[in-house]
Amino acid sequence: MRLRAPSALRNTSAPRIASVPPLALAGGALTVGVGGIYLAGLLLAGGDIDAGTTVRGIDIGGLSRAEAVRKLEKRLGPADSRELAVTVGDRKGSVDPRQAGIAFDYEQTVDRASRTDDANPLTVIGGLFRSGGAVEPVVRVDEDKAHSALGKLAKALDQKVRDGAVSFTDGRVRQVSPHTGYALDTDAAVAPLRTAFLSGEARSVTALPARATEPKVTAAEVRRAVGEFARPAMSAPVMLTAAGERFTVGPAVLGKYLTMRPDDAGKLIPALDAKGLRADPAVAEPLSDLPARPRNATLSLDGDQVVAADDARSGVQVTDKALGKAVLPLLTKSGSARAGEVAARVTQPRVTSDNAERLGLTEKMSSFTVNFEPAPYRTKNIGRAVELINGSLVMPNETWSFNRTVGERTEANGFVEGIMILNDEFTKAPGGGVSAVATTVFNALFFAGVKPVEHGAHSFYIERYPEGREATVAWGSLDLRFKNDSGKALSIQAESTDSSVTITFLGTKKYDEIESVTGPRTNVKEPERKVSTDEKCVPQTPLEGFDVTVQRVFYNDGEEVKREPFRTHYTPRDEIVCE
Repeated sequence: MRLRAPSALRNTSAPRIASVPPLALAGGALTVGVGGIYLAGLLLAGGDIDAGTTVRGIDIGGLSRAEAVRKLEKRLGPADSRELAVTVGDRKGSVDPRQAGIAFDYEQTVDRASRTDDANPLTVIGGLFRSGGAVEPVVRVDEDKAHSALGKLAKALDQKVRDGAVSFTDGRVRQVSPHTGYALDTDAAVAPLRTAFLSGEARSVTALPARATEPKVTAAEVRRAVGEFARPAMSAPVMLTAAGERFTVGPAVLGKYLTMRPDDAGKLIPALDAKGLRADPAVAEPLSDLPARPRNATLSLDGDQVVAADDARSGVQVTDKALGKAVLPLLTKSGSARAGEVAARVTQPRVTSDNAERLGLTEKMSSFTVNFEPAPYRTKNIGRAVELINGSLVMPNETWSFNRTVGERTEANGFVEGIMILNDEFTKAPGGGVSAVATTVFNALFFAGVKPVEHGAHSFYIERYPEGREATVAWGSLDLRFKNDSGKALSIQAESTDSSVTITFLGTKKYDEIESVTGPRTNVKEPERKVSTDEKCVPQTPLEGFDVTVQRVFYNDGEEVKREPFRTHYTPRDEIVCE
């Protein structure tokens, strides 16, 4: 309000001024009052933060923003580095908030506590009549760092579900308690981790959210399995009888081959490794006294007539399946009830003194001997082949195979390295010398009159064999086979010495006599001379190559019945000089 000038008061001739309305006077007074209060508010506040404002108990009232930020950094800073104790399932761990990207945002916290508009008189005036109060600090979370830290925590604290289990060691029962599996939910764990940081409680432990997987085999199932099966199984030995052979198997041995495995419903089911138990010395040794294979009666000759000895015996086999079937039910029993019989499979001999004549094993059908120069490898390999062939029984219309009977000529099968023909040359190879046995068998079947199915001669002629009437074999490529078309069973008898091998066919002759007629050599070719530096080189003497035909002539009642030609081609045997 402006006052009138003194000169105006002295001017008595001027018109009279109207009086000011009361409301106008009041408004002016209010303007002066509000302005004064506003000014007082600014003077009394003195800063950006309302008086009485606190953050986590720290008074920042009346401070400027910068002062408040510095004070909060100093007082709240140590909490930034305090590790947060957490659990995942029943495992404990901790998280460094700095590595997890969790920290206080001091500027945002101060902004939350500050006046919003100092130019607004109402805000300033209101500050005269209020105090700031407690303000919650602002927490900043770096999501990428938080997920990275929680991923590392999951690797350390996650645990796989563990099923309850029962096992056996040294005849004792071992129990494994089940355990729930936990996998940290890293996405859901960020919020509770932030809350834990914000709470600031030093001794608090935060249970982070995790996906739980319950065990399939429960503790109750373990208790049931132990009570109903495991403890009874290990309580005492079991007594077994197989084909009259008695033996005992103790808990320590049984436990090695017993397991309990869960089915689809989580029930523990006992299982016995019968194959392993059958091979264990506690079982294998007593059963080794049982003849596993039947033995045919020994056949011998009295003149040209066959005599069968009374020494045939049955074979007894205890299978893995039969052993397991006998043992498993005994394990839950006690006392004398823990004894049982193991079913044995009995195999009867094919030839006995009673049935030899019925089978037709009555006379010598043929016999042939091949002589050779003694050599350790020949004696070993020929003797092994003879051992495997001797006693072979070939029923009517059956086909006998040299390779199937003798097997592959390897060290594991009892053969050693010797000399044999490969690519028209002598060379060293396992089983060398076995062709002498093949040639002897071929001649025996030739004169027995049975039908050759597969055979092959050596690539070049060997002087100790009858030309056109010899055979060789090679594993996987060339076999010696014949079909027993005599109408009766026949038995192959084989024997050898250090310098000879003899094969005899016993059975019933279909023909009175078999004669061999050898034709002249044709298509004769001379050998060449070769020099070899191969480390396996074997010196070789030269011999001509030629073709020859041998006739097999069949006679009955002194009359020729038929002829069969056997044509053989021999390549020249080149001279080999080893250097």
